[in-house]
Amino acid sequence: MLRRSFFLLVLAATPLGAQTSTPATLRVMSYNIHHGEGIDRKIDLERIARLITDARADVVGLQEVDRGCERTQRRDLPAELAKLTGMRVVFERNIPYQGGEYGNAVLTRFPVRSSRNTHYKMLRPGEQRGLLQIMLEVGGREVLFMNTHIDYRPDDAERLINADEIRDAVEKAGRTPVIIVGDFNSTPGSRTYEKLKRFLTDAWEVAGRGDGFTIPAAKPTKRIDYVFVSAATVQPVKVEVLNSIASDHLPVVAELRLK
Repeated sequence: MLRRSFFLLVLAATPLGAQTSTPATLRVMSYNIHHGEGIDRKIDLERIARLITDARADVVGLQEVDRGCERTQRRDLPAELAKLTGMRVVFERNIPYQGGEYGNAVLTRFPVRSSRNTHYKMLRPGEQRGLLQIMLEVGGREVLFMNTHIDYRPDDAERLINADEIRDAVEKAGRTPVIIVGDFNSTPGSRTYEKLKRFLTDAWEVAGRGDGFTIPAAKPTKRIDYVFVSAATVQPVKVEVLNSIASDHLPVVAELRLK
């Protein structure tokens, strides 16, 4: 279980405590937003926000998020998306970039009890990646929601180490329900994917239909964006990939039931 002393950065778009009863299900989304730039090369946060609200997502893990970067006009993308969706946001930087910050964010309708961001071990120079861990209160129950974006290079050495670090975080959670989403840069059947499946359940395998491809957005040919859950505590009910030109990835939405 995460300690409650973790540093917490929350921009509240709705009052804390607004969620008062345990839902039968909750809807989560994983979306690599490519700093808000779509395949039409337009930066349009409103269409990303519409996807989120139309999907009725309760918790969203966003990857490739800018705050104060030159390429996105120094805008605070996490804060803007929180305002557009009416959700709370937690953002954590993994690298400084173009005078600003670049990392992962979580949007949520549930109260946030604690937050931490862990930087993965690196074997060689490159982009620092991280594991954002958020302890949510879902109708009086704690749920650990994690969001990540791991190494993309053909050599999977770092991804395999990252999988071990994710396993450690899951084990520390004990009996707390765990949901982890993100861009894992690994396809089903890869060594990294198989390692993750030793201790997590791929929600798509349980409740998805079709290939689940998420990239490239125009004509997807690969599945690298996932929703994983702890099998003993979370039951996937339905999983789908949404069509959109708002990023170079497609978002994955999963309806989950807490056991």
